[in-house]
Amino acid sequence: MKLRAPMPELNGATEWLNGEVTREDLIGNKPTLIHFWSVSCGLCKEAMPNVNEFRDEYKDELNVIAVHMPRSEKDLDIDQIKEVASEHDITQPIFVDNKHTLTDAFENQYVPAYYVFDAEGNLRHFQAGGGGMKMLRKRVNRVLGITEK
Repeated sequence: MKLRAPMPELNGATEWLNGEVTREDLIGNKPTLIHFWSVSCGLCKEAMPNVNEFRDEYKDELNVIAVHMPRSEKDLDIDQIKEVASEHDITQPIFVDNKHTLTDAFENQYVPAYYVFDAEGNLRHFQAGGGGMKMLRKRVNRVLGITEK
């Protein structure tokens, strides 16, 4: 997915956990962070406390959506997804993408992966991997118009 590309429609979920949202719900009011993760991804689990801290800290300024992207047959078990989401305090809406519909729309190949969209729904930042939360924070702050302290 190229920078400035519009956010894809959030279609094709196998299931939604913690509530369902549409692209229209996310565009026009505030920027959005969409993060891809998987139950079999150790880096995802390590990064989750940072994502949750981020979600809570920016709850009034930023939409946060999780996308569960299975990497193997074992990752398709909805009960395991619910269990890991609960263990790691993932309270934001989770798009369960067992058919890789949204994963393909994003042209995403990585977990964890982070996509930051501005309030108009255009991609402003992408990064993959477990580290780099400082960079993600910097990019989100830039999209929010917050100057660094």
